[in-house]
Amino acid sequence: MLARTMPSSYRFGPFTVDAASYRLLRGSDVVPLSPKIIDLLLYLAARQSTLVSKDELFAALWPDVAVTDNALTQAVSELRQALGDDPAKPTYIQTVARRGYRFIAQVEPAAPAPHAEAAGVTPPASAPAPRTPAIAVLDFSNVSTDREFAWLSSGIAETVTNDLRAAGALRVIDRVGVVEAVRRTGGDLSTLHRDLHLDLAVVGSFQRAGDRLRITARMVDAATGEAVAEAKADGALEQVFELQDRIVAQFSEKVGTARAAAGSGTVRQPHHETSSLEAYKAFTEGRVRLESLDASHVPAAIADFERAAALDPGYALAHVGLGNARFFQYEMSRARTQPDAALLARAIDHVRRAIELERDLAEAHATLAFLLVSAGRFDEARAAARRAVALEPGYWGHHFRLGHAEWGEDRLRTLARALELYPDFPFAHFEVAMVHIARGALDRAESVLREGTIVQDRQANLRQRYPAKGLHWLLGLVRLAQRDHAEARHEFDREISDSSGQLYAAEFTMNACDGLGFIALDLEDARGAGESFARALKPFPEHARSLVGLGAALLMSKDRKGADGAFARATAAIEGLRRGGRAPEACLAEAFLHAVKGERKEAIGLLKRLVERPELPFAGWTLPIEPLFAPLRQTADFEAVMATLAHHAR
Repeated sequence: MLARTMPSSYRFGPFTVDAASYRLLRGSDVVPLSPKIIDLLLYLAARQSTLVSKDELFAALWPDVAVTDNALTQAVSELRQALGDDPAKPTYIQTVARRGYRFIAQVEPAAPAPHAEAAGVTPPASAPAPRTPAIAVLDFSNVSTDREFAWLSSGIAETVTNDLRAAGALRVIDRVGVVEAVRRTGGDLSTLHRDLHLDLAVVGSFQRAGDRLRITARMVDAATGEAVAEAKADGALEQVFELQDRIVAQFSEKVGTARAAAGSGTVRQPHHETSSLEAYKAFTEGRVRLESLDASHVPAAIADFERAAALDPGYALAHVGLGNARFFQYEMSRARTQPDAALLARAIDHVRRAIELERDLAEAHATLAFLLVSAGRFDEARAAARRAVALEPGYWGHHFRLGHAEWGEDRLRTLARALELYPDFPFAHFEVAMVHIARGALDRAESVLREGTIVQDRQANLRQRYPAKGLHWLLGLVRLAQRDHAEARHEFDREISDSSGQLYAAEFTMNACDGLGFIALDLEDARGAGESFARALKPFPEHARSLVGLGAALLMSKDRKGADGAFARATAAIEGLRRGGRAPEACLAEAFLHAVKGERKEAIGLLKRLVERPELPFAGWTLPIEPLFAPLRQTADFEAVMATLAHHAR
């Protein structure tokens, strides 16, 4: 996001854009926008009536990243849609052909919008709430270079971060963003100050000497590097939890964020505790393995969490870790016709056990929400996610999981909040784009996806937490729906080239191979299409859509017998989906089959049944861009199906 040398808030027409809360308001209503589009609006509004060149906008919005002109065009288009601006008769943004853009509305500086106002509650104009200072905790240095305890570098930082977040007096930058920013910048404080909009940073070290541990830390002004507060704690190694709490308690006392009971040095919340240092170590190492989303690390992560739970059966977070790890195993089977439902059930049981141990553990409720969505229990999932957000409203991950359980405008609003708290989480862009595609707003979806792919590509060579896959594939489908074969091919190739051991890499590589097959079909290249679909089927030989595509390619090459064989395999795969409890996916795949065989009435009937299902349409949101439905797109019946889908996505 942009470094700010401008007022923190602007007012124009009925709108207020606030840099402090990163929101656009129309009156007291929040207009959902991604952080990148807010950056664009702030940059233009700060230069009212001035022609801003495209090159200047590229340098400001995408520094050191190569993007196409289309990325800027889509960003401006999305901003115009949010403002209700007509490019032919602009009120806000004027296009100067081949040169750039000009913000033409009257702009006035305005007081920053406090969080209450952004939520729809208007505070007294005479007493605007001050901006909450932002703080980040960096990894603690291992002074003794004792490799056996290297895990404490992140372990202490995670604990201090959680304790500061619980204090509520500071806006705590999530550790995911901090770790990634440090990797990009080398940890230079002045750069982190600009990149993360930091006010304060906690830097520290620990040193082990025998069975003793010393932790020292400083809270510094991120802009100047000057120390604001210092803290130190010495004690037995087995008292590491108490030592960390003492660090936070000292900071709290010195900077006025104290929250411990009078006379008590303990600030830790009950659910963070385990009496076992070895259990804490095992959990920390398991968490690091799991957050890499590397499929090969999942068995070791399970072993870590099981060890933590065995050492301390009451360690709730260890059970949450097991739930996540078992869920990842389930997700590895997701592209099969019959995924391992027993793994999903075990994952849910683990997380419910964590809630039994600690009913106010927000991470457990949020994880349960994510798992329940996969089980198709959306009402329960939303209730669990809302519980997590209520317990820890400042954590981006809880808002993301709530957004995952929501649909339509509720999802957009919730994910906008998640991106506000953590802008560099690419998969949130994927889930936002899902809604826009279901609505048929492909320009808006493309803008969101391009922003997400930029973040994804920037992270590609880093060992960051929560890496993303799939955005290039989805962007390719959007471009293919608009008959842009060259751009679609480029995106599908990017998805394939980025393949790795990451959790969802094989699935999206398969999808991208299908995409190349669809391009070949559109260009009447039967041989190329057949090769692409065959490539997609190598890792997933029972994938129904790939089999239907292969049948279509064989039909195009006049191989009727081969096509019938592919269609028969597709029919068997569809039945497998039904037996595996995946009725919506089976319905979609069967519609593919009927559409390719020219049975339009049957295909439309299945699509109507799909979009009229009471649950959220996770299997149907891609209908507007599915290439196999291209022959149906101009028919009135298909348009009626699209209208129903768009209505559900409101």
